[in-house]
Amino acid sequence: MSTQPSTEHLHAHLDGDARHAHTIEGRSQMALGVALGMTLLFAVIEVVTGFISNSLALISDAGHMVTDAAALGLALMAQAIASRPPSHRHSFGFVRAEALAAFVNSLAMLALVAWIMWEAAQRLLHPEHVQGGVVLVVAVTGACINLLVAWVLSRDNASINTRAALVNVMGDLLGSLAAIASGAIIYFTGWVRVDPILSIFVALLILRSTSGILRESYHFLMEGVPHDIDYLEVGASLKAVDGVLDVHDLHVWDMSPGHPALIGHLEIASLERWPAVLADVRAMLRERHGIDHVTLQPEAAGGKSL
Repeated sequence: MSTQPSTEHLHAHLDGDARHAHTIEGRSQMALGVALGMTLLFAVIEVVTGFISNSLALISDAGHMVTDAAALGLALMAQAIASRPPSHRHSFGFVRAEALAAFVNSLAMLALVAWIMWEAAQRLLHPEHVQGGVVLVVAVTGACINLLVAWVLSRDNASINTRAALVNVMGDLLGSLAAIASGAIIYFTGWVRVDPILSIFVALLILRSTSGILRESYHFLMEGVPHDIDYLEVGASLKAVDGVLDVHDLHVWDMSPGHPALIGHLEIASLERWPAVLADVRAMLRERHGIDHVTLQPEAAGGKSL
């Protein structure tokens, strides 16, 4: 019989431990599944309509929809992975899968923005015939689909990954609105250069939204200090606790979004007082900085650790 402790036992929280969960709970994967199905369905419709009408604009927008579908599929997979409990190989669990997927989605959106800008520049130099009526009808349908998908995703705004997928869909919604305007102007006036002009405008809006998600996911993956926590103030607060002489090797990061953690070394006046000092430190960190996942190592003034 194996004498190794079970994973559940090793990850159990005892009295006094932080109640941090290593899994993402209560997040519905139904929203992403429904959004993925609707996005793929309309992408197929748009591709078929684009070839029938010989409309490059619709085919390009279908490519945008396919990119959104890929992002939604990646988000759905990430949520499934993130819900898995910790194991003997991954003691922190898989909550970072969400941030990783959001980061990849954002990079894909940046590549899409670059492609839109390049294609728009080519069309400004060499205008192409666009069937405005077909573009108008399909774009109105696409806007309705995107509004429905955005509404479904907005019901789960606690997940950074779902919010990244929502940014993709909102970018596509802006694309549909621009296509509506483009189709209407081309249909009634014949001015085809409005299509690349509006595409550049939409690309800039997508770039602005995507950059925020990219920065947030990168900061989380790089274990940056949570934005609502002042690292220097935390160090000063620790040093101000009665019995603490110095603080070093201090690290603060998010174990999962909204769950900050702290580790560090505290030089204290007397190792015998460590239980009382630790209790004061935990209470201070929880009340003043919202940090309850704390791991600290005490050291005597001469460098001797407990």
